[in-house]
Amino acid sequence: MIRIFTLAFVVLAALPLRAATDIQVVTSPGGITAWLVQEPSIPMVAFQFSFRGGASQDAPEKLGATNLMVGLLEEGAGDVNATEFAERSDELGARFSFSTGRDSVSITASMLTNNLAESVALLRLALVEPSFNEVAFERVRGQVNSGLRSDETDPQSIGSTAFQAMVFPDHAYGRPTDGTLKTVAALSPDDMRVAHRNALGRNNVIIGVVGDISPEALGVLLDELLGDLPDDISDNVPNIAPNLEAGITTIQFETPQSVVIFAQPGLKRDDPDYLAAYVLNHIIGGRSSTARLNVEVREERGLTYGISSFLLPYQHAALYMGHFNSGNETVAEAVGIVQDEWAKVAGTGVTAQELETAKHYLTGAYALRFDGNAEIAGILAGLQVVKLPIGYIVERNDLVNAVTLSEINRVAARLYQPEKLRFVVVGQPEGIAQE
Repeated sequence: MIRIFTLAFVVLAALPLRAATDIQVVTSPGGITAWLVQEPSIPMVAFQFSFRGGASQDAPEKLGATNLMVGLLEEGAGDVNATEFAERSDELGARFSFSTGRDSVSITASMLTNNLAESVALLRLALVEPSFNEVAFERVRGQVNSGLRSDETDPQSIGSTAFQAMVFPDHAYGRPTDGTLKTVAALSPDDMRVAHRNALGRNNVIIGVVGDISPEALGVLLDELLGDLPDDISDNVPNIAPNLEAGITTIQFETPQSVVIFAQPGLKRDDPDYLAAYVLNHIIGGRSSTARLNVEVREERGLTYGISSFLLPYQHAALYMGHFNSGNETVAEAVGIVQDEWAKVAGTGVTAQELETAKHYLTGAYALRFDGNAEIAGILAGLQVVKLPIGYIVERNDLVNAVTLSEINRVAARLYQPEKLRFVVVGQPEGIAQE
């Protein structure tokens, strides 16, 4: 059974982009909605579940509760212990993955069509009847603590934690999603039950499905899988504007290379300028050899092995961030170049050639995202999370091509804010004075 399941992944599982656009909206008899791309050519079904809320819902004194709870979902449920759960998953050829983010709990599942009913029943146990027994709780808490201790000596984690706390003071986004050694030590199995009750509901779930299943069968399946979850989950996190002003915060840490995080306020995903800003970021800091920051910092001067920037629209805030590593003796020069480029884009925007190159890359690469059933299921869920229309997959490249030079340069003047560009540098940087 495992061999057959592996083979199904090796066989070309990707749907052509045109097939991925054949999306059906399925509503179960119990009122649960999912987006479905029906694909019978391979006998398997891929699911993506995104439960809105995530680690940001943790109370300050219970930081890490949602993350620890999610880590326990396949560590025993109903009358099945952790070992039996893993063995049963293998026998069925089912794969499950559970993760926690700031704004969501994500669950991916891939199941063979022949074993769909049994696989759904097993996943339902994990979602609806997790046991949170003491032995599993202590084992997984030990794993979380190990990660937290490792983070204390990782410059990237140190910088990220400090940055979030500085930018979002007294807000859920300023707190670590995994908690701290102190807060995790204070958690109990009862806290896991509370976190579970507050995180997973049929009213806060977004679902993408791809594979060998009919809309009618999917509707029944959704009710069987999720129908016993609560339907009154609420989001208690307020919106917040990032606390950002230009300057450099340094954190001394013994390492030959400094880690640099930089950021300014960004745009929410529903902002009408978001797509133009996305294209603009590709020109300036995208993961492309032609991106300005890559050319200026890496190619021309060899100050880093890689540099990139990205738009980060949280549910309740928005950032425009970037990062790179550089030697302690060269990091000051690299920071200066980023500052200069930021001011240059704000003042003069980009060229027509840069825009055309970006359009060519972004439209050509788009189809590569649809390279497997699981990936497409994730895209279907992601479109719903950011409230894009069902026709966006078809329209997206036309929208990119429709961005004009005057539009993108108007957005550049709006988006790029050198007066709010903040750097956090972790290492032993030379020639940098904290501002």
